[in-house]
Amino acid sequence: MNQFVAFIKDKEFLRKTLAITIPVAIQNLLNTALNMIDTVMISQLGETAIAAVGLANKYFFVFALLMYGICSGSSILAAQYWGKREPINIKKVLYIALIIGVGGAMIFMLAALFAPELVMRIFTPESDTIADGVKYLVVIAFSYPLTAITMIFISILRSMNYVKLPIIITSISIIVNGTLNYGLIFGKLGMPELGITGAALATLIARIVECASLLILVYMHKAGDGALGDFVHSKVEKASVKERFINKGIAYKYATTAAPVMLNEFMWGLGVTMYSLVYGRMGNAAVAAITIESTIEQILTVFFFGVSAAAAVILGNELGSGQLKKAEEYSKKFIMLQLSLTIIAGIIALLVKEPIIAWFGQSEQVSGYVSKILNIFVVLLPVRMVNHILITAVFRSGADTKASLFIDVSGVWFIGIPMAVIGGLVLKMPVYVVFAMVAVEEVYKFILSILRYRQKKWVRNIVAND
Repeated sequence: MNQFVAFIKDKEFLRKTLAITIPVAIQNLLNTALNMIDTVMISQLGETAIAAVGLANKYFFVFALLMYGICSGSSILAAQYWGKREPINIKKVLYIALIIGVGGAMIFMLAALFAPELVMRIFTPESDTIADGVKYLVVIAFSYPLTAITMIFISILRSMNYVKLPIIITSISIIVNGTLNYGLIFGKLGMPELGITGAALATLIARIVECASLLILVYMHKAGDGALGDFVHSKVEKASVKERFINKGIAYKYATTAAPVMLNEFMWGLGVTMYSLVYGRMGNAAVAAITIESTIEQILTVFFFGVSAAAAVILGNELGSGQLKKAEEYSKKFIMLQLSLTIIAGIIALLVKEPIIAWFGQSEQVSGYVSKILNIFVVLLPVRMVNHILITAVFRSGADTKASLFIDVSGVWFIGIPMAVIGGLVLKMPVYVVFAMVAVEEVYKFILSILRYRQKKWVRNIVAND
C-alpha cells in the first residue's frame, strides 16, 4: 500500500510517463480503430474474404515484426544517446536502421509479388481463400518499403521524446485509408467497386501519403528550431559514403545490441505465424474468430503498449544519462502501473465484449468462438502485459537483449507451437481450447522474466564510453 501511495505521489514519473504513453496510445488506438473498421467492412464480403485478408496480413505481420525488431533495437541506442544528448550518434543509428529496414522490406515485397500463391498456401490449403488472399497481397506488397521508412523514423522520434508528430501523421493516414476503403471496397463516393483489391489499394495509397507527410513535416524543421531541427540538420563528421552510413563504432554497437532484438522479433513472429498455420487448417470459422478476436485485442491493449513504449524511452534516457538507480526505481513503478491497469481493463472488457462482437455480424458459431477466446485473453491479460513491459522495455532499455531473445522465443517455440499442433491438428480441439493451450507460454515467460528482472543485469549504461 505504501508503495502504491508513493507511486501516485511521484509527479515527475507520472508526467514523463503520460507525456509519452498518451500520444503513443492514441496513435495505436487510431491505427487499431481503423483496422477494426477495415475488418468490419471486409467481413461484409463474407467469411472467406475476411479469412483471406486475415491470413494475407499474417505475412505482413512477420515483416512488421522484423521491422519492430529493427525499430526496437535502434530505439535502445537512440534513447540512451538522447539521454546523453548526442543527436549526431542518433542520426548514425537512423542510417543503419534504414539500410537494414528498407532492404528487408524489398525482399518481402518481391516474394509477395512473384510468388503470392505460394505465400498464401503456407497459411491455408483452401483454394478460394488463397485466390482472394492473392488479390490483396499483390497490391499491399508495394506498401512494405514505405512502411519500413515510416516505422523507423517514428521509432527514432519517440526515442527523442517527439511523440505528437506521429499522431498527426497517423491521423492523415487514417482519414485517407478510411475514406478510400469505403469507396473502393463497396463502390461508393464515385469510386469503382473492387472488393478485397480495393481494400489493399486504399491501404497502399494511405501508406504513400503517410510516408510523404512524415518526411515533409520532419525536414521542415530548420537548424536551431528545437532539438528536432538540430537532429535533422546535424552533420556526420566523415565525408565518405562508407563512413557516413556505416560508422564502425556505431555499427558494432548496433550489431551487438540490436541484432538479438531483430532475431527475437523475427523468430517470435515466425512462431506466432505457425499458430496461424494451425488455425488456417481448422476451417474458415476458426480463422474468422481469431481475426476478429485479434482486432478487439488490439483495441484493449493499445494503452499498455503505450506504457511499454514510455518505459523503453524513459528508462533508456535515464540509463544513458547515468541515472542507474533512478532507472531501477522507475522500472518498479512501470510494472505496478501495468499490472494495476490490466486488471481494470479486463473487467471493462468482459462487460462490453458482447456488443462489440455483434458489430462484426458473423454467424453464431464464430461469435461464440470469439466470446470464449476473449474470456481466456482477459484472464491472462495481466500476466501477458507484465511480460511485455519486462521483455520489450525494461530488459531492452539496458541492452539485456539476449535474455529477452531466449525468454520470448523459447516460450513460443518450445511451448506455444507444440501446444497449438497438439490441440489443433492432433486432438482436433475447438479453436478456443487451442487458444488456451497456446496461452500457457505466457505463464512460462512470466516466471523467467521475473527471475531475470531480479538479477538486475539490464541496469547499465551502454553509451558511457562513446
